[in-house]
Amino acid sequence: MGLISNGSTIFDNGAMASGFGGNMVFIKKLTASSSATLSFVDGSDGVVLDDTYKEYVFTFKNIHPATDQANFQFNLSIDAGSNYNVTKTSSGFRAFHPENDSYTGLAYWASGLAQSTNFQSITDGLDNDNDSCGNGTLTLFNPSSAVFVKHYISTCQINEGGSQESMNNFVGGYGNTTSAVDAVQFKMSSGNIDSGDICLYGIA
Repeated sequence: MGLISNGSTIFDNGAMASGFGGNMVFIKKLTASSSATLSFVDGSDGVVLDDTYKEYVFTFKNIHPATDQANFQFNLSIDAGSNYNVTKTSSGFRAFHPENDSYTGLAYWASGLAQSTNFQSITDGLDNDNDSCGNGTLTLFNPSSAVFVKHYISTCQINEGGSQESMNNFVGGYGNTTSAVDAVQFKMSSGNIDSGDICLYGIA
């Protein structure tokens, strides 16, 4: 499988050219700079988030929080970003290992939502040390469906800020709506997204 472009961007590497079952078509890149939110809205500023693709992937690179131990989060919209409040049900778990090698663990992560319109956390508390960041992906399946709920899966690798751990966060769930999801917004649970890139791809 290879990467292809929509003609507006030149790819700088092929690191994402496996694992998603089809060609990844680059759509849009947003770069944080002390940003309260980053939003991808279908039809706005070159964003495509409709029935063009049945699978969309967001990649996160070097996401750095302004506030120590903030969670990186997202929410969905069915009204072109006027409201980010889709009802969601989800679950998650995490694997962790601290820098001092004092323990390891694999455990349920209380990131799960139960019929909640709250933002969905996809990382645990990110470290805001200058050299720390989080990286990962969020996959959204068939967001334009008028029949089915909107499933999502996320995997993120972070520097955790409390115990200085290497942590891998796994979250899966669904937006409990049969309306088309046409916008996705990202933010921190506290403070701004200090820096980092989010890229959106469609899976052809």
